[in-house]
Amino acid sequence: MEDADPVCALAPFIVTDVFDLSRLSDLTAFQGRWVIGGLLTLAFAMFARLMRGVTNSGALVGAVSCFVLYLCAGPGAFAALITVFALAWITTRLGYPHKQKLGIAERQEGRKASQVLANLGVATACAAFSALSHNRVLLLLAMAAALSEAAADTVSSELGQAFGEKANLITTWRPVPPGTDGAVSLIGTLAGVVAAGMVSCVCVLGGLLPRQWLAVSAGAAILGMVADSFLGAWLERRNLVNNDSVNFLGTLVAALAAFWLA
Repeated sequence: MEDADPVCALAPFIVTDVFDLSRLSDLTAFQGRWVIGGLLTLAFAMFARLMRGVTNSGALVGAVSCFVLYLCAGPGAFAALITVFALAWITTRLGYPHKQKLGIAERQEGRKASQVLANLGVATACAAFSALSHNRVLLLLAMAAALSEAAADTVSSELGQAFGEKANLITTWRPVPPGTDGAVSLIGTLAGVVAAGMVSCVCVLGGLLPRQWLAVSAGAAILGMVADSFLGAWLERRNLVNNDSVNFLGTLVAALAAFWLA
């Protein structure tokens, strides 16, 4: 009889080291959230579509993300999601005529599914894994950082395009028109920092993070926002990736940075 494959033999121990399988017996604790989460998800998706924050496909992806965030991370995550949406909706509409003249305005019907997934995918995955992980607290921190980065990046871009008279390419610092991939402005950067702090504060107030991790979440989000600009300058300007990919990678950098800084 041949010896068992060492990898197969170790697999159960690897899985149980990453995931707390004992939580499977506690999944009934989530059942009380299903109804409330479903109702909140439905209301949020309908409201976001009614406000033209998202398209039909965007509303569907947002609904899935909303339900997972609420079910796995609780009301605090839902509050953070609402904050991200509100900041994105408001700043997208500020200076809209000016953005239209420049040809860089967001579509009036709202953000589509790929854009929503790019901004919320990492946070949603962190929330889902946190439900079964030994490292739940760290995964919730990563989720908070990813949500904060999504808000920071959107706010910095929208306000920078609307009110930033001067923009510079982050890699060379030469002047470029607002809205250029990889461009940064003072007003946009400052607005992004404030947005990151706001969402991180909501996560602390919502019980997702201890107070001492507020700076970690916000700091990781700011690192992600800066990384987003570098990726835009290095990759997006060369048509190697699209904006959705850059946004996704920005939130991923924020989540990983939160792990590193914690």
